[in-house]
Amino acid sequence: MLPFGRKARDHGLITSGDAALIDRLATRLANGVFEHDQPALVPVVAARLHGDLWSGNVLWDAGAEGQGVLIDPAAHGGHAESDLAMLALFGQQHLDAIIAGYGQVSPLAAGWQERIALHQVHPLLVHTVLFGGGYAEAAVAAARRYT
Repeated sequence: MLPFGRKARDHGLITSGDAALIDRLATRLANGVFEHDQPALVPVVAARLHGDLWSGNVLWDAGAEGQGVLIDPAAHGGHAESDLAMLALFGQQHLDAIIAGYGQVSPLAAGWQERIALHQVHPLLVHTVLFGGGYAEAAVAAARRYT
């Protein structure tokens, strides 16, 4: 998060004050302020994530069952809520069904809804640096919620 916040500042995409806000959030994260449990069936500190789980990387089988198929992974270890936050960020049309199904198999930890934007700050900063536009405003607004 910090390198992208600094690049966004250096390229004039966010203000120095906004970059300081990102720095404060990073410090709070590093200090464990937002530590929370993984979903119930994730027995490890870091879950295996898709890593780029936006709506464009979820295809739907045209068959009667309409099952989702994930493509284009950038797999890494992290918090399982991150993939769900990415789906929410970029408008997955079946998000409610996905979350309900997820919850049936591995219930999410209490308060997960309040952490969605926390898991979105980093990808929003990446998109700010890559694409500019409204991503900068969204990244700063998300970070502000947690500082």
